[in-house]
Amino acid sequence: MLLLATVLLLVEAATAVSPTVRLQYASYEGTALANGVTQWLGLRFAAPPLGNLRFAAPQDPTPEYGVQQADEHGKICLSTAGGPPSNSSDEDCLFLDVYAPSNATRNSKLPVYFFIQGGGFNSNSNPNYNGSGLIMASDYNMIVVNFNYRVGPYGFLASEEVSKGGSINNGLKDQRKASQWVQKYISQFGGDPRHVTMGGASAGAQSVTLHVTAYGGRNDHLFSAVASESQSFPPLRNVSESQFSYNGLAIRAGCASSSDTLACLRNLSATDLQAVNINQPFPGAQQPPLYMYGPTLDYDFISDYTYRAYAQGKFIKVPAIYGDDTNEGTVFAPKNTSSYAESDTFLQNNFPDLTLAQLGKINELYPVEDTPSFPDSSRFWRQVSDVYGEIRYICPGIFVSQQYAKSNIPNWNYRWNVVDPEAAAEGTGVAHTVEVNAIWGPSNVNGNAPASYDPDGVNYPIVPLVQSYWTSFIRSYNPNTYRQRGAPTWEEFSGRNYNRRLMFQTNETEMEGIGRGQQGRCAYLVGIALGLKQ
Repeated sequence: MLLLATVLLLVEAATAVSPTVRLQYASYEGTALANGVTQWLGLRFAAPPLGNLRFAAPQDPTPEYGVQQADEHGKICLSTAGGPPSNSSDEDCLFLDVYAPSNATRNSKLPVYFFIQGGGFNSNSNPNYNGSGLIMASDYNMIVVNFNYRVGPYGFLASEEVSKGGSINNGLKDQRKASQWVQKYISQFGGDPRHVTMGGASAGAQSVTLHVTAYGGRNDHLFSAVASESQSFPPLRNVSESQFSYNGLAIRAGCASSSDTLACLRNLSATDLQAVNINQPFPGAQQPPLYMYGPTLDYDFISDYTYRAYAQGKFIKVPAIYGDDTNEGTVFAPKNTSSYAESDTFLQNNFPDLTLAQLGKINELYPVEDTPSFPDSSRFWRQVSDVYGEIRYICPGIFVSQQYAKSNIPNWNYRWNVVDPEAAAEGTGVAHTVEVNAIWGPSNVNGNAPASYDPDGVNYPIVPLVQSYWTSFIRSYNPNTYRQRGAPTWEEFSGRNYNRRLMFQTNETEMEGIGRGQQGRCAYLVGIALGLKQ
């Protein structure tokens, strides 16, 4: 009997993973697609964050009996300034999707790409991307996991009341919960929990940096490499500095006179809470920022400002990719900006600790005369977008790569400069995180890819090229191992190649040096970063 049981276990391990996967708390039946990929959609990785679990850390999912059909995405999380719960969004939103080669077995030990979507921590902006394109690009040698996490006040409300009666940074803790789920269960889909690349775009890329520096750089072995697209470094506020947002929400919700304002907020329906879920100006600013809610410097999960954590070496030392787009700020800056006064107001709305002297220096470093003009905007739009793009995205990415190089950790930096004709004509240029459409493949991003990335588009050649680098990094921790034949070597950002990055451009991808002008501007912005709470 013992011999027979052993044989059966060996046979089970050697055969392809069944679409029906049995986890400790539930069984899920996925769908085997015609493209050789099996997908499991809408798997719970945490309990519904409702009732007393609103504003609380994520908890284990409760048991579900019978086989659950995993053929629909879970609802995405409610966004700030968004509508009430709907057919596609809800407060009950902690779901993930798994994509795996249909021929994977429990012995496959395939590399895993764990992707954190963006949205400024106020929305889920990359929901339900299809992992099939990446898996096929890897020659069916990887697994893809993507998921939702709480945003806005549901994920990032911070105050003395929340600290005492709930939890801080719950959106990040949702991400960590999903990561722990991968460690526990991904082997049942054919994945290797010891070979996980944590990736992300925008706020998802900032999340990567915060997991890398979490708890002072403590390594809980949840991932073994990271890949960040347009890592964002907004200001971090501690609990007391975040109190204004809690007070404002409580007042708008009619909870100010309650003896327990947190209980009052928890007792509101999601529809009623959404009606008052809006941005308000930061203290000292004149207008609301782009994103008010976000990660909080709680001196626990986030133990320090991000710049200082990296500078002091308090980060997990694993192979890494960091990079940005040429025109990071164009989709954020107001297109009707028409003066330095309006430019400075926008910057101070989002970085309220900027001083008058600093704004003056920034205007000197970014003269409007150096910017292009477009028919429906003044040059000040591109002037302020250049500042915002470098202060929040580009300069942090370069700085982080420099810290990896100083620690002799293999890392690679890039600049995405793939010009879409329509975006170029509009003036948005090579905009924030546009490369995500090529990395996943234009047919896998819910119709959001530029037309030039489609198979008959002028930029389609860049798609298999970047996918080869990306999947190579996920598979081997080196973007060059399985890169496309004839593709240039992506040189490490190291002491020998300090300040050199790969410039992606259709049919002209090559290594480049970071220009002296950008280096000088970044040197100034990095120098004032701690004062801005970055």
